[in-house]
Amino acid sequence: MRLGVSTPVVVKVPGLTAEWEDTAGIAEITLVAEHADRLGFHFLTCSEHIAMPRGIHSPQLPQGRGTRYWDPLATLSWLAARTKSIRLLTNVLVLGYHHPLAIAKRYGTLDRMSSGRVNLGLGVGTAEEEFRTLGAAFEDRGPRADDAIRALRAALSQVEPEYHGEFYDFAGLVVDPCAVQERVPLWVGGHSRRALRRAVTLADGWLPGAPDLQTLRTMLAEHPERPAGFEVVSGVHGALDPLTDPDRVEEALHAAAAAGVTMVPFRPVHRSVQHYLEQLEAVAGLGVFEALVPPEDPTGP
Repeated sequence: MRLGVSTPVVVKVPGLTAEWEDTAGIAEITLVAEHADRLGFHFLTCSEHIAMPRGIHSPQLPQGRGTRYWDPLATLSWLAARTKSIRLLTNVLVLGYHHPLAIAKRYGTLDRMSSGRVNLGLGVGTAEEEFRTLGAAFEDRGPRADDAIRALRAALSQVEPEYHGEFYDFAGLVVDPCAVQERVPLWVGGHSRRALRRAVTLADGWLPGAPDLQTLRTMLAEHPERPAGFEVVSGVHGALDPLTDPDRVEEALHAAAAAGVTMVPFRPVHRSVQHYLEQLEAVAGLGVFEALVPPEDPTGP
């Protein structure tokens, strides 16, 4: 199993954001990123919402989705310049807010700037009010997202991409620079069966949030056809505290690996940026980067 970092400060959600994050900024984010990079964490995250109406709730976040979302392209570009090897994950971009060629150009450029460290987490989106505000189509966002993922796959690593789909159609043009990775990892966000099906058929991994592990195991078992190397990137319930309760951390990560999770965005208990850095050191010191290898996939292929 590999651990990433659920980057603090960049998202503000009631009940989940620590008090120190309210006034923190790029200096604290950079400290966390540089520390995680040195310790060997696999990725940093940054989410996307452009203009969130107040008071939007969801079953996963009954306390509200929050209103602060740092722009992922600007944030990850800064962090790319301050780190050496850690990967840069959008968790997630809302596909309906962008033309696939715009994503290919922007994140292809970032991939080149970072020497091939971009991972694109992609989502269909559920905030209808935000779609309306941005003039984006909401009712058919599912099939549009499917077509966008196919178009992205065709465009991301090609200077002269060509694609002919239901919603997106392009040829005879130049998108330069493009990504340096031959295949930029595309991970689909969403906790539903439809999201998992979309991930298995169109992408390289799944970002389900932090579902119940038995539910996760059951859903993965429904897709034994998952391609080789398919990543399941899932959080665990609750913040982890390796400094004071390392046994629970190891137990939670082992349980996640046994359920089929291949990567975890680490989210620790933290009261300050210094405490956050100490938690990163503590979990890295447990040796979980090397020790937590999922069993021979109990759910598929």
